[in-house]
Amino acid sequence: MNLYAIKAIYLFELARTWRTLLQSIATPVISTSLYFVVFGSAIGSSMTQVQGVSYGAFIIPGLIMLALLTESISNASFGIYMPKYSGSIYELLSAPVSYLEILIGYVGAAATKSVILGLIILLTARLFVDFEIQHPIWMAAFLVLTALTFSLFGFIIGVWADGWEKLQIVPALIVTPLTFLGGAFYSISMLPPAWQTVTLFNPVVYLISAFRWSFYGVSDVNVGISLAMVLGFLALCILLVGWIFKTGYRLKS
Repeated sequence: MNLYAIKAIYLFELARTWRTLLQSIATPVISTSLYFVVFGSAIGSSMTQVQGVSYGAFIIPGLIMLALLTESISNASFGIYMPKYSGSIYELLSAPVSYLEILIGYVGAAATKSVILGLIILLTARLFVDFEIQHPIWMAAFLVLTALTFSLFGFIIGVWADGWEKLQIVPALIVTPLTFLGGAFYSISMLPPAWQTVTLFNPVVYLISAFRWSFYGVSDVNVGISLAMVLGFLALCILLVGWIFKTGYRLKS
């Protein structure tokens, strides 16, 4: 394995983050802080505890997941789409670099940026509300696993997209609504029984539920099922990436 190539791609993508620090880090953190002000302070002041947790603390895992999912997809999709758009993808494909090394470099950098962002938001949350993390190892595991999975998903979107507008379709029109409807700001147990059943078809529910369990030991869905859902989606993304590399689908367009 060409470790030098992986390192070069990885560091190049990370360097892009520092060059666009306002867009990559500051904007998501400020947006999340506004959610804390609006939901945590304004709405939370009129609500009692949810599942034994104060409302301000209850929404922290959901807000982190909201930022993590959207940024993982955006970072990875832009990272691989930009070389296609500029034509520099041909230089990469003609270099002595395997598809696996390309994947590790781009997805690894996107996942790293997303994990860093998630940790920054976690620290920022301390400014607004007190909270505890009952299972820090599991919290870190779910954070990394989710970032890795959706960075892979973003890589697939970047390969699929043939225009800038398509890079935003999935995050804006699918992932963000699913996150809002997936228990980011409420427990699905608060919904009517019929809607609870419908909500269980939302895959983001399992991500948020498992992540919230790592904080407070409470969840809407069994943690084992949530973990299986995450691993299943990761396996599906790996299969799709394998098919892309095998067929060369849109890598050169």
